[in-house]
Amino acid sequence: MVTNTGTYLDSPFHFDAKGNDLEDLSLDMLADLPAVLVDASDQIEVGVAFFRDLDVAGKAVLVKTNWSQHWNTEQYFENHPHLTEEAALFLVEQGAKLVGIDSHNIDNTNGKLRPVHKHLLGNNVLICEHMSNLDQLPLSGVRFFAVPPKITGVGTFPVRAFAQVIED
Repeated sequence: MVTNTGTYLDSPFHFDAKGNDLEDLSLDMLADLPAVLVDASDQIEVGVAFFRDLDVAGKAVLVKTNWSQHWNTEQYFENHPHLTEEAALFLVEQGAKLVGIDSHNIDNTNGKLRPVHKHLLGNNVLICEHMSNLDQLPLSGVRFFAVPPKITGVGTFPVRAFAQVIED
């Protein structure tokens, strides 16, 4: 089975064989996370400026680019939205717990380097890619869930990612 298909979660093991695999992830890293939505609609490069004024500590940071509208087309995989290395470093520094994006990959895939994966996963910040329907969420008041099965020696796996809107 190809484990990075559909909407999926990356654990540190996905990037480093010494990192935590799916078996090592506790539910407090995956379920009922307070979340903040970042509106980076129609942007290709998502930099630090999108996150600077947000409290992301201990939260799932969900990046809405509207790229999921290209799902199931050739365009989906070409010149897709991604985070910058500086944005990843900032999110780590600010204590984000998980970062999700509605795009093909959280990194720019035009080259071989994957600095966003390196910095996030290297600091136990989980990644959720290929998300959709983020346009239906408010900017705050959201709880996020992306729970894979507990499997030893696996670093990425499809999830049913969903959010619960909390009414005040």
